[in-house]
Amino acid sequence: MTQISLSSSAISPSSPSSPINETQSLTLTLIPGLPNDVGALILSFISYSYHGRLKCICRSWRLFLSSKALISLRHTHRSLSHLLCIFPQDPSVASPYLFDPQNLAWCPLPPMPCNPHVYGLCNFTSVAIGPYLYVLGGSVFDTRSFPLDRPSPSSAAFRFDFYTWSWERISSMLSPRGSFACVALPNLGQILVAGGGSRHKLFAAAGSRISSVEMYDIKRDEWVSLDGLPSFRAGCVGFFVKDGEESEFWVMGGYGESRTISGVFPVDEYYRDAVVMEMKNENGGGKWREVGDIWDIGERIRLGKIVVVENEDHRRPGVYMLDGIDILRYDMASNRWQEESRVPREARCNLSSLGFVVLDGELLVITLRKAVESADSRRSLRQHKKTRSLYIQIYNPKKKTWRSLTTKSPFLNNLDFSNAVMCSIRM
Repeated sequence: MTQISLSSSAISPSSPSSPINETQSLTLTLIPGLPNDVGALILSFISYSYHGRLKCICRSWRLFLSSKALISLRHTHRSLSHLLCIFPQDPSVASPYLFDPQNLAWCPLPPMPCNPHVYGLCNFTSVAIGPYLYVLGGSVFDTRSFPLDRPSPSSAAFRFDFYTWSWERISSMLSPRGSFACVALPNLGQILVAGGGSRHKLFAAAGSRISSVEMYDIKRDEWVSLDGLPSFRAGCVGFFVKDGEESEFWVMGGYGESRTISGVFPVDEYYRDAVVMEMKNENGGGKWREVGDIWDIGERIRLGKIVVVENEDHRRPGVYMLDGIDILRYDMASNRWQEESRVPREARCNLSSLGFVVLDGELLVITLRKAVESADSRRSLRQHKKTRSLYIQIYNPKKKTWRSLTTKSPFLNNLDFSNAVMCSIRM
C-alpha cells in the first residue's frame, strides 16, 4: 500500500477549520500502533454521515476526513455512502440535512448564505456532482422590487463544498427561473436547465413562464445559452438519455399558458407531451423535436412526481411517476405510461404531501407520521413526548420488491413534501 501522508495541502486552503500554514507539511498518526495507510483505509469505510462527529476527535482525523485522499479511497474500494439531502424550506433559514438510510443517521449542513433583501426561497433545484452540492434558482420575495407581494424568479446559484464544509456563490444563471427542468452530467462536468418561471408556493396559478435553456460548465464556472424550448414551459422535469453514441436532453410535462374561470380564478394549461434536444457535442447544440402526447385526453391532467433511475451501463434510464399511490413507468418506445407497482401501505395523509425520490437505484416514498414515545422512567408514566417520524417505503425496480423503514425526523417543523426539495449524493 502507499503511505498516506497528511499535509495542509490535503484540505482546501480556504477551509476555515485549517489552522496550519499551506506550505507546512505534517505527518500525523491516524490510529496509534497502525501504519497510516492501514488507518486511512479503516476510516474510509466508516459511513460518511458520522464523519462530522469523528472530525472532533483529533487533528489527524479532522485533516484526513477533510481531504481528497478520503474520497479517492472510498471510490477505489467502493465504500461510498448513498445519502439523501433534504431541504425542508428556504436553505438560508432552515439547515438542510443529510440522511443515511443504511445507518438511520442524520447530519445537518450549515445554512446557505443569507441575502438580507430576499426571503421565502422555494421552487429551487438541487443536484449533486461528486463532492459538491448545487442549489440553483428558485422563486423569492425581494424587498427591492415592487409590488412587494409579487414573487420574483432568482438566477442565484450556490455550491456546497464537502471538503471545506462551506457554501460558496458561483456564477448566476443567465435567466432567473424557478420550477424548471434540470439534469446533471457528471461525466461532462455540466448542468443543463430549461424553462421555468416566477411562481411561488403561496400563489396558485400566477407568475411568469420562460423558454430559455442554459448549460453550466463546472470547470469554467460559466453559463452558456442554448436553443430555447419550442414554447414557454414551467413546472417541468428533465432527464438525460444516452443510447449508444446518441445523447438527448428530455423535458417533459409542465404548464404553459393559463386561463381563468369566470374571469377571476387562474387555471393552468398543462402539457401532455415532451420535447427532446439532441446533444451533438460536449457544448450542447441541436434543435428541439416534439414528442407526441404521453397520455390521452381525460387520462390525467398533469404529471405526478417524477424520478429518474440512471443505468450504470449508460443505457436508457428508468423514468417513474408517483400518481396517487400508483407508480408508473414511462416506456419510450410506445410513448405511454405503464403500471409498475403500487405503494403497499397507503399514507394516512394528503397524497400530495408524499415525498418521492430515487436513491441508489431504488424508489423511496416518504411520509410523516406521528409517533409516541414513553417519557423517561423518572417522570410520570402519564407524560409522553410526541415526535414526528419519517416512514419510508422503498421499491426496488429490478427485484420488484418493497421494504420499509422508520426514522425519527430531525426537523423541528412538519415536513411538507409538496415544497421540500430532495436530491441524492454519493460520498
